[in-house]
Amino acid sequence: MHTGYGAVKPRPAAASASLWIVTWLPADFEHPVRVALPDGQHFLRPIRGADTELDYPAVMGSRERLWAIYGESWGWPPATMTYEQDLEDLVRHEAEIAAHQSFNYALFDEAGTALLGCVYIDPPEKAGADAEISWWVVDEHVGGALEQALDAFVPRWITTAWPFGRPRYVGRDLSWSDWRALPDLV
Repeated sequence: MHTGYGAVKPRPAAASASLWIVTWLPADFEHPVRVALPDGQHFLRPIRGADTELDYPAVMGSRERLWAIYGESWGWPPATMTYEQDLEDLVRHEAEIAAHQSFNYALFDEAGTALLGCVYIDPPEKAGADAEISWWVVDEHVGGALEQALDAFVPRWITTAWPFGRPRYVGRDLSWSDWRALPDLV
């Protein structure tokens, strides 16, 4: 599940936590490791701690807009986030990806020299879905061709490459405020 730096959302009690993590994906599921966007100029791959050099300026350069999207729900990204805190966050994401607990895919230019956004694929926190997906692009690409391509691509990719029957696209097919109002999973 996605949380911003320093925020640890409670998971179900220990006895049910293992079941919750294991059952959201089939045991034999292999997550995609590199996914080209149809434009041939961008790709997604699981984020790593080593991406901090590219992630930190992308996040902090778009921080006000990202806070407006994710702040109330995730507490991210805080105005005071340091490079070291971002590194810790990305290392945690990398471990969650390896454990199939949640997924953070970074959006890169074809050369892999610019991080331009992220796609989050998380187990559901709210009733009515088997996964919760959201994404963003850096301010420079908001409303542009790259954001439009990502908006069209992500739902198709989730449908074809992921084992979900009821994905929820938070911030797209459901507003964040409507999502927060849904009942929590027990």
